[in-house]
Amino acid sequence: MHLSRGMRRLLAGWTVVALLILYAPLLLVVVNSFNISRTFAFPPDSFTFKWWRAAWHSSGAWHALGTSVIVGLCATALALVLGTLAAFALQRYRFFGRQSLNLLITMPITLPGIVTGIALSTTFTSVLQVTLSIATIIVGHATFCIVVVFNNVQARLRRTGVSFEEAAADLGATGWQTFRMVTFPAIRGALVAGALLAFALSFDEIVVTNFTAGANAETLPLWIFSNLFRPNQAPVVNVVAAVLTVVAIVPVWLAQRIGGDISTTR
Repeated sequence: MHLSRGMRRLLAGWTVVALLILYAPLLLVVVNSFNISRTFAFPPDSFTFKWWRAAWHSSGAWHALGTSVIVGLCATALALVLGTLAAFALQRYRFFGRQSLNLLITMPITLPGIVTGIALSTTFTSVLQVTLSIATIIVGHATFCIVVVFNNVQARLRRTGVSFEEAAADLGATGWQTFRMVTFPAIRGALVAGALLAFALSFDEIVVTNFTAGANAETLPLWIFSNLFRPNQAPVVNVVAAVLTVVAIVPVWLAQRIGGDISTTR
């Protein structure tokens, strides 16, 4: 499609405005992490690294980071197993209620987080009589992480089809040999991309976590939220947020490079 010079300039201008709206606040967080003022006065009078040193020696931040990593890895592992099995079942087989089941699997990621959180909290505490802990956080995160893996694997299975698997079977390969030498290499990129995105979603989730975390389980987003309005902790929170802003780029970039495209985001 050919666009006039004026239209191209207009689109370029709107693109710049959209990028500024998206990334200017994030850049401000990074700048404020070096701001000497505790109130984040802008523009900064001077810059300092003392907040970075304080964040490095913050035991609460490190403990919360460790909890977030454990929750993210466990939720991702559950999502990989359950999401992949569900994708194979719905893509490789035809049965009654298949479309309805597909809708039910993808539903958790479309629901507001607060609805999911309330539902899970009520189920754990009132129905199952389970004490909220890191385990309930993992289950809560897995409910929406499954969808990311499911969508990535299902999309890859839809594109690859079954012709290579049928050819391997015709040549005498067993089911396990076919999966190991044909199917798995074909979906490996989707699995890695789904796992990276699932971990990223779990790592920064706060709404569901708030409803499923026990008194002794605090993830990094919960730590940030609880310390954000404390005068002595606010600058340290800004440093942690700046680090997460930079680190969050890595899994999304890797997922795009490995998976080709991202099927869904939360």
